[in-house]
Amino acid sequence: MNSCERMTARLAGQPVDRPPNFNIMMQFAAHYIGQPLARYYQDHRVLCAANFAVQEAFDLDILQAISDPYREAADCGLPVEFPDDGLPIWKGPLLAEPADLARLKSPKPEDGRRMSDRLAAIRLFRERAGGRVPIMGWVEGALAEAADLRGVSTLLTDLYDRPEWVAELLEICTDLAIAFARAQVEAGADIIGLGDAVASQISPRAYRQFALPYEQRIFAAVRAMGAIPRLHICGNTSRILADMAQSGAQIIDIDWMVDMGQAATVFGERAAVCGNFDPVKIMLHGTPAQVQEAVRASLAAGGPRCISMAGCEIPDGTPHANLRAHAAALRMAGGHG
Repeated sequence: MNSCERMTARLAGQPVDRPPNFNIMMQFAAHYIGQPLARYYQDHRVLCAANFAVQEAFDLDILQAISDPYREAADCGLPVEFPDDGLPIWKGPLLAEPADLARLKSPKPEDGRRMSDRLAAIRLFRERAGGRVPIMGWVEGALAEAADLRGVSTLLTDLYDRPEWVAELLEICTDLAIAFARAQVEAGADIIGLGDAVASQISPRAYRQFALPYEQRIFAAVRAMGAIPRLHICGNTSRILADMAQSGAQIIDIDWMVDMGQAATVFGERAAVCGNFDPVKIMLHGTPAQVQEAVRASLAAGGPRCISMAGCEIPDGTPHANLRAHAAALRMAGGHG
């Protein structure tokens, strides 16, 4: 069974040789091949080389064109600095004043320097591994994109002070996400992940008003394109699990502080749960034996359609032995995991 066959069967609840391994690797992947982060973020050839290397070394079932949250925002004009071997630095809001929204321009994905680089990565993935390993593109959720353009704290205040203005901004961000998703699917993406991390910082009521409707529209478009929508919200999403299940995502990532069994029960047949052991306590600081136990526990709680990964990104510096232990645990689980 290759990785595409494994994922397709798992999502359908059909027998597999082992559960899929969807660990998210970004900083770890860059440093695994000895490359600085700035090159990983800005040169699709480095991103692809890193993904191919970790996919082969650690039995991953996915190739990921993800790096940082500023692809769309930077092409809209957001000032972002890229230290040689550090995380991107947000240099201030593009929308400093509400009136700035009138001047916001959404570039076409193929014309944006950073968005087009992601498209190039997906095309290279498709050329070398299409039909064998699932290829995942990525977009920012409308609320997350709004936070990038406006600033998180300011946007959270805007939700209460000027909700109509926020709705106008979210419409623009949604249109951009759909356009970027479409370009990635056309380039060869099988999955479109959507990151909406800021959604875990708002109330369930605010999530239903300012995040969920826009996730639904983006995912409906992704499904219409023939790709698999995947929702990723970092943090404790326990209060919004039932709402996330309404998003239209076929795969929903669950961070380590959320009960895997509860999530699987709430999602039911609507989405496969993906997660969810602690990436720091278990993967970075744990032992191989602890990793294997955590993998077994998450598989048992997640049910027959769950996909295995740490709750969020694999930390830089994670011992290779722990990543190999994860892969070994999935092989030992076999078709019963």
